[in-house]
Amino acid sequence: METKIFSWLGREFVEISGEAQAGASVESATAELLGRFEAALKTHNLTLDNTARIRVFGRDRQARTDATLARSKILSGSRRAASSSFISQDWFDSPGSGGLELLALRPLNAAAQRKPVDFEPARNYLNHLKYDALLFFSGFTAEAATLAQQVKDVLGTLDQAFARANTDWAKVKKLSLLLQRGSDIDAAKQALAAANRLSVPDIEFTFVDGFAGEKYLVEIEATALCS
Repeated sequence: METKIFSWLGREFVEISGEAQAGASVESATAELLGRFEAALKTHNLTLDNTARIRVFGRDRQARTDATLARSKILSGSRRAASSSFISQDWFDSPGSGGLELLALRPLNAAAQRKPVDFEPARNYLNHLKYDALLFFSGFTAEAATLAQQVKDVLGTLDQAFARANTDWAKVKKLSLLLQRGSDIDAAKQALAAANRLSVPDIEFTFVDGFAGEKYLVEIEATALCS
């Protein structure tokens, strides 16, 4: 398990990543891992209630599903956060089959309220989380035939999500594109350029082996300021 503390957007964040232990079911091992995350957060005077974003990793499709189930049971209600989930064998260094990356926020205002916002109709993950004047959008996907078209479609979906959250692209501070392993990053960059989105201050690319849907080639997360 690894913990990183850093400043971003005028706030302090704690990022924790870790792999669930092998030998138990993926669901129970992931739940135990979240317990270890909470213990680590407490050493920084934070709890799982401060979670802004969480990524779930599974060694295979079933492990991704089981680890996601553990996440949804524990980070429920007002604890819900922006989320995404992936299949990635290379992510693991241990024999475990489930893993997590959690981003926790120390709000400027200790009384800041979390506002989890669902899709309409609701899904098993959030549209976005509004927390301490920041907006954390879950990973969005599309089912078009090509990577470039999927990027274009997801950016269109983000247009709608930003409008609903009363923000816009000028306030977007980070885009994270998680790509199907073997995909052409240049094709993704060209799609971003065609949509005039390369001006986002922080754009990162990561490779994974798969997603919740078999047709997906990319999943895009966004972080923005409130208007």
